[in-house]
Amino acid sequence: MAGSSPAPVDNAPAAAEAVAAVPESAAVPEAAAAPAAAPAAAPAASDVDDNILPGRHWIAQAENDADSFVDSVGDETTASLRSSIRNYREINGRTYHGEVGQAEYWGPNDDRAQEGLDIQKSLISELEQQLTVHSDFADEFPGAEVIGTDVSPIQPSWIPPNLKFEIDDCTREWTYAENSIDYVHTRWLVGSIADWTALFKEAFKCLKPGGYLESHEPSSGFENQGEPLDQKSALAQWGKFFVKGGQKFGRPFTVFEEHIQRKAMEAAGFVDIEEREIINPVGNWPADPKTKEIAQFSEATFLEDPKGYIAFFAHALDWTTEEIEMYLLRFRRELKSSSHRAFYRHRVVWGKKPLV
Repeated sequence: MAGSSPAPVDNAPAAAEAVAAVPESAAVPEAAAAPAAAPAAAPAASDVDDNILPGRHWIAQAENDADSFVDSVGDETTASLRSSIRNYREINGRTYHGEVGQAEYWGPNDDRAQEGLDIQKSLISELEQQLTVHSDFADEFPGAEVIGTDVSPIQPSWIPPNLKFEIDDCTREWTYAENSIDYVHTRWLVGSIADWTALFKEAFKCLKPGGYLESHEPSSGFENQGEPLDQKSALAQWGKFFVKGGQKFGRPFTVFEEHIQRKAMEAAGFVDIEEREIINPVGNWPADPKTKEIAQFSEATFLEDPKGYIAFFAHALDWTTEEIEMYLLRFRRELKSSSHRAFYRHRVVWGKKPLV
């Protein structure tokens, strides 16, 4: 599965699942402290406001500001797979994964989205150096067999010999043998999973006794360091697309706020559960040079393809193309504004399958 921080599969896209068989002596990577100071407390589920402004609001607020985009980063080829897998759905000019089981991932898989993932890869690399963990899992454990799964065939072709990718839907019954895997890593599945306990039970079933599951999931929206965000601002409205969309499709985006990772792991039978919360700053505001670099990569990720993030849910909420574009105009302006110190959070949770 995919997203940010300790990852056995390099550059795995956001709806992927990564399963790794690693030496039993290998330790589960531990996330370090956040790269920027956090507010006193993370928002709880009861604090999440899903009152999204109508699309016409942004047309009324439209301004004649010049829009800017981040240059594309990299140009990676993808693996050669059956053409039937590439029978993508198209919504508002963007392509989404085809029929793979019952998968319902909200992010696009086209070239623009992959350019954003390339930037995200750089962000992940910087975060992982800050967190003293490892991303090139297959390189780190050359004697292990590492399997990455996704619902779209958009993986890089240059990969270690002990790594392979499969097209699969992690929400279905897993076909791996019981008690056969040492370590399962999932990330950024937020908005894609209807039943997290069922997902983690599949991981539990396939893990060896003593094996670990590690999960990374983000908060649903932005916060501001210092003064709270104006709830009518584009930055504050950003997370409401996802919260509202998750409610509509029965796949929550409030995984972080509701502590779903820990609850689902406990229900699935995992023990010795631990967690770390990480602050992901966005923009140029951090004073520390290393943290600023991370924040700039994070900003570039959002500026490269913000439409790809919200298009699926904006379409579901009956927004017009003009309304989407006017909202994004304001979003980009606010994200780059020196008056904001935007950040979002993500939580790393890991647990062990009992030895007996």
